[in-house]
Amino acid sequence: MPVAHPLPVRKLGSDGLLSSQQGIGCMGMSMAYIDKHAPVTEENCIAVIDRALQLGCTHLDTSNIYGPETNERLIGKAIKGKRDKFMLATKCGIVSKDGKRGVDGSRKAIREACLASLERLQTDHIDLYYLHRVDRTLPIEESFKEFKALKEEGKIRHVGISEATSEEIRRAHAVTPLTAVQLEWSLWTRGAEKAVIPTCRELGIGIVPYSPLGRGFLTGTITSLKSLHENDFRVTAQPRFQGENFDKNLGLLKQLDSLAQKKGATPGQLALAWVHNQGSDVFPIPGTKRIKYLEENVAAAFIKLTAAELTDIETIFEEVSGPRYSEEMQKLSGDY
Repeated sequence: MPVAHPLPVRKLGSDGLLSSQQGIGCMGMSMAYIDKHAPVTEENCIAVIDRALQLGCTHLDTSNIYGPETNERLIGKAIKGKRDKFMLATKCGIVSKDGKRGVDGSRKAIREACLASLERLQTDHIDLYYLHRVDRTLPIEESFKEFKALKEEGKIRHVGISEATSEEIRRAHAVTPLTAVQLEWSLWTRGAEKAVIPTCRELGIGIVPYSPLGRGFLTGTITSLKSLHENDFRVTAQPRFQGENFDKNLGLLKQLDSLAQKKGATPGQLALAWVHNQGSDVFPIPGTKRIKYLEENVAAAFIKLTAAELTDIETIFEEVSGPRYSEEMQKLSGDY
């Protein structure tokens, strides 16, 4: 299904931020997802961002921990000279020390991270700044007092939070209004629908689903674990990509592919269209490193699904094999 026309722009959240209907999750350009047979170069990634601009896909999502730091430098290089054409989102809060991941939501750490991100991104402001993970060793209000201060200083324009509980969202929002909540939401990860998404809608907060394509699984391009590098994040830390879970989930994917063919789409497009069809307050950020898949993703935003089609798609994924994260990673994440 070809790209129809440039993505529309609409308000993300309730406080005036404008965003393309769909964005790009840029993490995979620098880490986590490793191409076993065709490594991607910096030039490839910059070409993807250039093409995204042509398609109206101007919401770029990065983080200081991607790389770490290298992804922000890449994005800064890619948007140089055209900064005002993009809505730039980045994050802080996850820290890496001696090869181990942790969380630091202290005011000092947040400020230092913000200043460093501004330098790497070669910009004087961040459009949307998220707390990447909540530091549960201190009151969440302390973290967001610093976000409020950075906003008042003009270093950031809008505030967001990622992988938070409903209570944490409410408490952060009370300190400084949240524009967006980033969460994992796709056909095979729907736990946020119980409490987190209703809370966002009650408070008028935009919803930014990451991994709307199930970390690539729902595209139908990963049919064997042998196609993934042994150090790929999905192999090392994603239970759904391991052992019997992977084989069982492939059976679900075959059913999705059958529905997609009837719609004249790829399975990935149908999965992404399902996310788009969840509401006008939803702004998914599928990741990609290739122009071909960028164009497929953008085209998916224009696919309309009937109530019957939505039900048929959802029925396939009523039972997914394996949790979304390893036990260690889940401790740092939201309650879904």
